Amino acid sequence: MLDQIKGLHHVTSMAADARQNNAFFTDTLGLRRVKKTVNFDEPSVYHLYYGDEVGTPGSVMTYFPFPDLMRGRPGVGEVGETQFSVPKGALGFWQDRLAAKGVTGLELDKTFGAERLRFQGPDGDGLALIESVDDLRTPWTEGGIAEEAAIRGFSGARLRLHDTAATAELLGFMGYQRAGAEGDVTRFVIPGGNGADVIDLEALPQAQFARQGAGSVHHIAFAVPDRAAQLQVRKALMDTGYQVTPVIDRDYFWAIYFRTPGGVLFEIATNEPGFDRDEDTAHLGEALKLPTRYEPYRDKIEAHLVSLAA
Repeated sequence: MLDQIKGLHHVTSMAADARQNNAFFTDTLGLRRVKKTVNFDEPSVYHLYYGDEVGTPGSVMTYFPFPDLMRGRPGVGEVGETQFSVPKGALGFWQDRLAAKGVTGLELDKTFGAERLRFQGPDGDGLALIESVDDLRTPWTEGGIAEEAAIRGFSGARLRLHDTAATAELLGFMGYQRAGAEGDVTRFVIPGGNGADVIDLEALPQAQFARQGAGSVHHIAFAVPDRAAQLQVRKALMDTGYQVTPVIDRDYFWAIYFRTPGGVLFEIATNEPGFDRDEDTAHLGEALKLPTRYEPYRDKIEAHLVSLAA
């Protein structure tokens, strides 16, 4: 069993409109845009990162906004719900705020003893706010949300699968422990994790397979401290039979990827070097940052991208 993984690093999804996506996460949800860059494989498209003040691993939601991308079809073989942590008693504030801003899919319920507010992002994204009584992470409060209600980071994520057995075995190998079950949902947690340390597996044996598009999660990333730990995890996964990519430099972290038995794309990402490697903390997410190989094409890239609000 691995012990290097401490919870989530980031969750990356797709969108159809960069301006709408930016406004939703910075204004409606009050997160900080900590990086404005491009998709490293398709530099005509933004890669936008939202999180806490410094983009702490476990707080960062990222998006590839492909203009006019067809909306995804929910189903199995994907991350069906990305879950954010908020303080106990905050859901009343959030229900009123989201309703006033026209957010759809609002639904209050309780999951594993915690109050939850489910809602949809601009592209039908499956999102939820979950109350926590012991999340001591520091929120970003300059986005218009007071500290007593502001998002602390991720709580975790829910994966929808035809059969959960193989993925449950994988999570156990990654250091997660089974923490209980409610109906068709089984919960796994990382003891002593980074706060974003919950994964729920929902068994939906009769559901259709998901079709990726706007509103779909592209991949979910798990955090390791550094490159040495990442190489240990990579070797262990490959020794177990997984096909894992070589290490890829993403400027703000190093990444490896592999496909899970249920079809979800997993990434293992390093906490180093962080989002302040090329910007002062006070100005994160303001300037367009490009990988070195794209700098010669900056003028052309900037001319193609739409402008975003500050």
